[in-house]
Amino acid sequence: MTRNLLTLASALALLATPAAADTLKIGMITTLSGPGAGLGIDIRDGFALAVEHAGGKLGGQDTQVIEADDQQKPDVAVGLANRMVERDRVQVVTGVVWSNLALAMLPTLAGGQTFFISPNAGPSQLAGAQCNPYFFNAAYQNDQIHEAVGKHVQDEGFKKVYLMAPNYPAGKDGLAGFKRYYKGEVAGEVYTQVGQLDYAAELAQLKAAAPDAVYVFYPGGMGINFIKQYEQAGLKGAVPLFGPGFSFDQDILAAVGESALGVKNSAQWSPDLDNAANKKFVADFKAKYGRIPSMYAAQGYDTALLIDTAVKAVGGNLKDKDTLRAALASAKLQSLRGEVAFNTNHYPIHNIYLREVVKGADGAVTNKTVATVFTNHADAYVKDCPMK
Repeated sequence: MTRNLLTLASALALLATPAAADTLKIGMITTLSGPGAGLGIDIRDGFALAVEHAGGKLGGQDTQVIEADDQQKPDVAVGLANRMVERDRVQVVTGVVWSNLALAMLPTLAGGQTFFISPNAGPSQLAGAQCNPYFFNAAYQNDQIHEAVGKHVQDEGFKKVYLMAPNYPAGKDGLAGFKRYYKGEVAGEVYTQVGQLDYAAELAQLKAAAPDAVYVFYPGGMGINFIKQYEQAGLKGAVPLFGPGFSFDQDILAAVGESALGVKNSAQWSPDLDNAANKKFVADFKAKYGRIPSMYAAQGYDTALLIDTAVKAVGGNLKDKDTLRAALASAKLQSLRGEVAFNTNHYPIHNIYLREVVKGADGAVTNKTVATVFTNHADAYVKDCPMK
């Protein structure tokens, strides 16, 4: 697909076309291959749509986006971060999906005084003791989304819940967030390999534990396979399944279809949120890309909006890092989910919603907002962040 507003460069590309001195250069390091590619593609496409809506000028500046595939590998991501800092001289890096990659990349980016604005990864470490002046998150802190389902499951009276997640920082944050609000018995807490696609053994163990509900966090291809295998194991309809939006969002629903109907999940955004900006985004995304946007696409769009807001606030002055940081930190972001403010650790304070997987009027399987679980919700780690 032709992208008139973006300069695309693969991880092995030659030197990018030189940009004018006043050009805003953004490094888009994201996952574009492998089982997690759908997440990175949606972030990239949502970001691109925001740049298009801004006429190619985020913050009024000509905007050049240099794209690279991290392959979901920390060493590749670090190499790309170094390239973006040393060779491409970008002012901002974004796009990262995975928390382990974000943690690996930050020393390089912060060391190069390059702003790192995450459209997804929100590890607890960077919200608490390891918070950093150069790191911002435009989406959420990992635990927040899971906390909402933990509260819902607790409020609904479930007594014995089985927990599963991949064994990486976001998986551990996710189950910690769920348990922060769920106070019943944990029938099992299982961490599987990142990228695992066969869950036969784990599902047998789950059945033997006889829980009255199951909570899973599996994004991307992991989630697609788990949901299909959960149904094949005869568990759908027998043991209620819950999860965060990452496991039941549009990137997964397009692949699993009716297997996910009725599942309640949580997110800070939903395609049916009733505000003008979100309605335009959903309509334009569907028209441009031929699919319903996922929360990853919305997060990519919101990340571009945050950059746009901050660069406008400093009048396009990209050289004064302290002033630009202050503009990012004080932004009242008019996002697709409404106004979002940022806490002292540079993570958002926002609403978290409960959604249900339904079949829409057009027959497509999607999410419907059913409740607001938290209003103006801050993360649990900000107290440990030394930035004030």
